[in-house]
Amino acid sequence: MTSTSASPPPRPRPATTPKPLRPLVSRGRAEEHRAATPLELFFDLCFVVAVAQAGAELVHAVAEGHAGEGVLNYAMVFFAMFWAWVNFSWFASAYDNDDVLYRVVTLIQIAGVLVFAAGVSRAFEEHDFLLVWLGYLIMRIALSSQWLRVARSATGAERGTALRYAGGVLLCQIGWSGLLFLPEGARPWLFLVMAVAELCVPVIAERAYTTAWHPHHISERYGLFTIIVLGETIAAATVAVKSGIEENDALDELLPIAAGGLLIVFAAWWIYFVVPIHGRLAGNRQAFLWGYGHYVILGSAAAIGAGIEVAVEQAVGKAHISTLAASAAVTVPTALYLFTVWALHSRYYKVGTAQQLVLPVATLAVLASTFAGRWAVLVAGLVTAVTVATGVTLTARTARRG
Repeated sequence: MTSTSASPPPRPRPATTPKPLRPLVSRGRAEEHRAATPLELFFDLCFVVAVAQAGAELVHAVAEGHAGEGVLNYAMVFFAMFWAWVNFSWFASAYDNDDVLYRVVTLIQIAGVLVFAAGVSRAFEEHDFLLVWLGYLIMRIALSSQWLRVARSATGAERGTALRYAGGVLLCQIGWSGLLFLPEGARPWLFLVMAVAELCVPVIAERAYTTAWHPHHISERYGLFTIIVLGETIAAATVAVKSGIEENDALDELLPIAAGGLLIVFAAWWIYFVVPIHGRLAGNRQAFLWGYGHYVILGSAAAIGAGIEVAVEQAVGKAHISTLAASAAVTVPTALYLFTVWALHSRYYKVGTAQQLVLPVATLAVLASTFAGRWAVLVAGLVTAVTVATGVTLTARTARRG
């Protein structure tokens, strides 16, 4: 989407000690040394509580042989978490003034995140979305109030954008109320409709004015959240392996899973950060697609940890599924992660056919490793390690020739 107005001039960075109240005005894209704030990092860490809850419920559903239902519930819940995080992060990139009111409203959003997290188990197990909806309501009302603060200080097209954002967020929240009243069979269709509606809000709101989000700041925010999700993946997998060894004395069965899982997560980190992501974010057209696509990247990254837990439970006889199904719980999200990272930004920085083919070929190889029996996770891990090594080698050769 192309803006019809120029970005405003950069504003000074907010002071370390917040003032009680200052106008909520645009900070500008040309601001130097823009970085994530301690409040943003705190926000991310609290979000991981909800991510961990969704992952744990996915593990339970898949291990009990209800993979289809579990994946559907996971996709719905993770989208709600992801979209709330996206709304906050892009708003903060453009308008964070760090005054007392801004901090308080952000802390209210964090409270909503925790209420949301408390309702994840009930949403999965009992299809009761009341707490999830209530947590979302708290977050969205807080966000809308921030946009109304922007509208109060803004004029012209910028004010219209702020009002459209505030109204769009509230209207979508009303639409999500259908989760409380519709029969279970209709809820996936409501989710689909509302997800599309949510994704359309920024496109409609910014049709006449582009908010001044900061490319480097946005890329850093997504990168930091990816690191936190990968860290949660390692933590969940470590606890699962530890429990399996202590309760079942199954070191021989679990060591290949632990080693393969660690290689996968290490490779996931390497592959994501090997390219300068912010250089791709030239405008809304590129940035929206890149930002929306992280739903798949972050969702699959978190699902890798859940898959490793499933593989551990299957190896020690606690999961009622086949070895093939347990292996797929790891390899499918890994393959999805690799391909989506390539599609969203890696491919724009690859030179020549060989470099371009590394991640797509790795995706197919990881999927093929599903059929390696009890060694599937280790084989997938080795594939990702070879992928990293191949990418490094090809890049070095290209640099020498250049």
